[in-house]
Amino acid sequence: MQRYQKMLQANRAWVEGKLRLRPDFFTQTAKGQQPELLWIGCSDSRVPAEEITGAEPGELFVHRNIANQVIAGDASLLSVLQYAVDVLKVRRIIVCGHTHCGGVAYAMTDGGWSTVDRWLDRLRSLRRQNEQELKKISDEEERFDRLVELNLRAQLRNLAQTETVRDAWSRGALLPLHGWIYDLRTGLLEEVETLDAKSAQLC
Repeated sequence: MQRYQKMLQANRAWVEGKLRLRPDFFTQTAKGQQPELLWIGCSDSRVPAEEITGAEPGELFVHRNIANQVIAGDASLLSVLQYAVDVLKVRRIIVCGHTHCGGVAYAMTDGGWSTVDRWLDRLRSLRRQNEQELKKISDEEERFDRLVELNLRAQLRNLAQTETVRDAWSRGALLPLHGWIYDLRTGLLEEVETLDAKSAQLC
């Protein structure tokens, strides 16, 4: 049996398990969603948002891309953000990076001219801006981890500058922005930074 066929079987087993615990689970979730959180994370297959947070269907509104980027011209991200904030009325937003990120690792090289290279251009610029600090870190894994953190903090600030977040803050919404890092070596999430309307003004 091929992997995709096993996934279909696993889905049926999952459905049966949910229905045993709560017979109305799917009829209720089909009625609509009211997630409290928007998750902006990396596309890496090892960082499934719902699984690592223990979230149930309906609890997270999720957007994922390579290296958890928040780019002003990304219509996909901006659409998800606007829908989450203005329609779903999420209460907070999490940007989650992770150790051993392939996108960050690739941005540590000079790269080329592919679509992925263009996507990671801003991350490479961030690396160059912090070149002196990064060069002082002799341990390669520590240097890698530091760029993961710098990237996370940069994306949190990019998020704070979006029109959707600024408008929400101007209307008095609290809408804190949380920066988390998931450590693939331990399975643990760590909160690195939180921004709100006041602290974002100081950045």
